[in-house]
Amino acid sequence: MAHMIWKGAISFGLVHVPVQLYPATKSEKVGFNLLDKRTIDPVGYKQINKRTGKDVTRDNIVRGFEYEKDKYVVLSDEEIRAANPESTQTVDILAFVDAPDISFLYLDTPYFLTPDRKGEKVYALLREAMKSSGKVGVASVVLHNKQHLAALIPVGPVLALNTLRWADEVRDFDEFKLPAEGAKAAGVSARELDMAQKLIDDMSDTWDPSKYHDTFRDDIMALVERKVREGKTEEITDIEAPRESRQSADILDLSDLLKRSLGRGKSKPASGSRKRAADDEAADENSEAEEDSGSTAAPKKSRSTRTSRASTSGGKSGRAAAKSTTASRKRRAAA
Repeated sequence: MAHMIWKGAISFGLVHVPVQLYPATKSEKVGFNLLDKRTIDPVGYKQINKRTGKDVTRDNIVRGFEYEKDKYVVLSDEEIRAANPESTQTVDILAFVDAPDISFLYLDTPYFLTPDRKGEKVYALLREAMKSSGKVGVASVVLHNKQHLAALIPVGPVLALNTLRWADEVRDFDEFKLPAEGAKAAGVSARELDMAQKLIDDMSDTWDPSKYHDTFRDDIMALVERKVREGKTEEITDIEAPRESRQSADILDLSDLLKRSLGRGKSKPASGSRKRAADDEAADENSEAEEDSGSTAAPKKSRSTRTSRASTSGGKSGRAAAKSTTASRKRRAAA
């Protein structure tokens, strides 16, 4: 069960919805500890003065803001706390906007809001009203002594609170060199666009997050479990780097690349289909060879003739070599 982070209320107009805040996600990342390979002892981090290389005790560490290169303003913990926004324990809804208006780029951390203190009815009222309107709430909230912009979103039976990045935290597109918008302006032909759309249609599916897995974490955990079973809990071994399984495609023609992608479809062909394709390809090659030679017998006769000539030539060469060797022996005996 997730631990409650925060307790307060959603406020919109004169309505207050008592709620509790819980994390909506959990970390499943693979964590590693640094070890001394000689003794397998944990390795810690030391805080040192980067100029002198000497250790710095915690009492001598302060916080500084770099306003210019290598120039700082030192701020005390009391000054930082005084500058923090006051915790109001309220999710203040500032406006309601259409859900598609908020770009994915602004989404940060999701949380769940659950009703508190017999607030189920007003909680359900807000949730259903937002569902009917297709709107999400843009709100201000203070979490962990830090002010956040957030989106209040109805997700099935729950109201989710997703913190948002501020506008100046999202980079402007103008920083990057990008192709012009519009197919014609970007040099994309109508045929290429049509094939790309067909490929998208062919690969379209319903969103099911359970279909996708962190394969890196799965592989690491399987490796750890295997080494534990084998008793290799402190052994450092060299692991052969895996070969790249994906085939490289040196294709400069976008149309050709799209054709190949469309041919693949959603799934790999069955083994029977692959065999039939190989048989068809072999039949095509034989047919082309027959057309080039003019008849089906000609290639066989030609190969037979070449073999016969090679055998005859080889026999003559062998007899000549034997005669030469015999003559050499007679000359040495006479001498």
